[in-house]
Amino acid sequence: MSRRRYIAIEGLIGVGKTSLCKILEAEWGARLVLEPWEHNPFLSLFYEDSARYAFAAQMFYLATRSSQQLNLRQEELFQDLVIADYVFQKDRLFAEQTLNEEELALYDRFARMLRTAAPRPDLVVFLDAPTETILSRIERRAISSEQKIQAEYLDALRKRYYALWDRYEDAPVYVLNTNDIDYISDEKARQHIIEMLLGWIKGKPVPGAPLPYASQGPLQLNLFGG
Repeated sequence: MSRRRYIAIEGLIGVGKTSLCKILEAEWGARLVLEPWEHNPFLSLFYEDSARYAFAAQMFYLATRSSQQLNLRQEELFQDLVIADYVFQKDRLFAEQTLNEEELALYDRFARMLRTAAPRPDLVVFLDAPTETILSRIERRAISSEQKIQAEYLDALRKRYYALWDRYEDAPVYVLNTNDIDYISDEKARQHIIEMLLGWIKGKPVPGAPLPYASQGPLQLNLFGG
């Protein structure tokens, strides 16, 4: 690749975005940037008592993601390819989902203080699947703090994501339904996903690849009855 590329893989909790990022890291030797969810000391408490711990959990994410984006900006001349499992705009998307009005106003004050000129991705891939599929994957990966996640939470979050994509202008967004794609254990499926991503990066989509989300609009949400 002749210039630095920055690819963001997004998706709901448990949909498989981090697994895909790690596959691309191994395949392409990319610099990997992962969400700091494993290191958030408030996350399990948030799932137990969201009203009490939402602000603390969200502020941890804001500070950590801001730091990661600053590092990316400083390193942009020294890395050919970066794969991240989030876009920076998701931070406020989750804040809108979890914080009350007063907490969101305070969050915005801190966000303005920590405002980071986050580098724009070259493309965004949003992985989605029916809610029942995501819940079954969450159950199988058996992270105790996630077992309290409810379908209503995922459905509301999905709607916020698509609202974000409706107004997103930083990069093309491609939506992939991962319900029937097992790129973790199926080598053929894994290579298909890799070829699809390469096609988008090079501006030469492979046959059958989804069009950019802006070309399809909110109909994507109807795949899952939302």
